[in-house]
Amino acid sequence: MWVDFDGFALAATARLHSSAFQLCRDWHLAQDLTQTTLAKLFLSWERAVDSDNLVAYAQKVLLRVYLDHRRRRSSTESVPGELREAAYSVSPELRVTLLDALARLPVRDRAIVMLRYFADHSVEQVAQELDVPITVVKSQTRRSLVKLRQMLCAERPALFAA
Repeated sequence: MWVDFDGFALAATARLHSSAFQLCRDWHLAQDLTQTTLAKLFLSWERAVDSDNLVAYAQKVLLRVYLDHRRRRSSTESVPGELREAAYSVSPELRVTLLDALARLPVRDRAIVMLRYFADHSVEQVAQELDVPITVVKSQTRRSLVKLRQMLCAERPALFAA
């Protein structure tokens, strides 16, 4: 019936887009899924054109594209509203003071503190990223926090107020 990809794409795009919308209930995502489906069909056109029912073949590809999208972690992420850190929005100079104190820590200690408390990584993740034992991460975190507390003694009430 269809011998060239262009003819099939023109004839089937609306139907694929409608099916994609029924799967995901989002017109923009449906358009992306349709485009991905058509790209995959184009890449395997010689095999696809030999199928008994090309429309059903395309629908199957669309379903697989949709399921692949759903399996990806990013498919369930949402964009939050504006994030604000309460203490910093009230007093930006506290942030500068804290960053100055962090800059005075040795490089590895600063990296550990930043990964643990600013990037919210677990002890195991930090150890793996820095290629150090877990015990080093734990002890350096403790020592670094003690150093920071000593450096920030005057600003401590303002920094750690909720």
